[in-house]
Amino acid sequence: MIYRRLFRYICFLSFLLILASSCEKFSGDQTIPAYVSIDSICIKTDYYTQGTSSQRITDAWVYVDDYFLGAYELPARLPVLKSGKHNLKIFPGIKKNGIAATRVIYDFYRPISNDVILGLDSTTKAGVLQTTYQTSAVFVWKEDFEDVSLTLDTTSASIANLQRTPADSPLAFEGVYSGMVILDSLNGFFECQTHAEYNIPAAPVFLELNFNTSNTIVVGLFTYGSTILYQTPIITLHPTNGQWKKIYIDLTTTLNAYSGMTAYRVYFSAHKDSGLTQSRILLDNFKIVTRQS
Repeated sequence: MIYRRLFRYICFLSFLLILASSCEKFSGDQTIPAYVSIDSICIKTDYYTQGTSSQRITDAWVYVDDYFLGAYELPARLPVLKSGKHNLKIFPGIKKNGIAATRVIYDFYRPISNDVILGLDSTTKAGVLQTTYQTSAVFVWKEDFEDVSLTLDTTSASIANLQRTPADSPLAFEGVYSGMVILDSLNGFFECQTHAEYNIPAAPVFLELNFNTSNTIVVGLFTYGSTILYQTPIITLHPTNGQWKKIYIDLTTTLNAYSGMTAYRVYFSAHKDSGLTQSRILLDNFKIVTRQS
């Protein structure tokens, strides 16, 4: 709630700065704004090459005629000190690592560009907008649990197993199956990693996933050099109260934290939280996304 209020306050300050500089940034002496409303932004994907169209686009980073107007939490109604026909460019924004204070443009999504007609003291409705992945996006790894053979392996330390939900179970996020882990007094620790190693690129790397958990989960990386291995936790996912959530985890900093590292695996681990007799972890739609380098 604090971060939401802070974000709205920043947006309000941005608008005040725009008003203060309107004579310099915009032609004419217009003081009555036009408005643009944006309901939400969705994404269209090719499921077989890009995976799920599930997304958590929370913000719109808006440019008018290549002038940065501000970042707005969706849904939004934003003021523009222009009228007539202008180009509106919107960059989809996310909460990096699920943190409200780290809102960023998600560079793997294409910006949306449309010409709009703006009228003084009236609202132009952009409605629900649609984006796609950038053509430069590379999907290093995808796992949607629909195949019998999984691309995740439990480690030797793991006691609990990774399994699929029953076919067409209401526990599944989408499709027929999701991944599931049950933790209890006899199976109190779970750890798995990607079956394959992946080369560390000279480019940003993000992990996308959907999760629904009653137990905390640690997401991290094994990074490999010629003679050394590091296991580095990146983020802890907290219980979701029965709701599915989408998160975008930035792997880039950790991948480049140690010199001499050339490859990596993603891992997930969980100790049964104290006070719980049994807990359930549901996972789906893993993607490692980077770009051609």
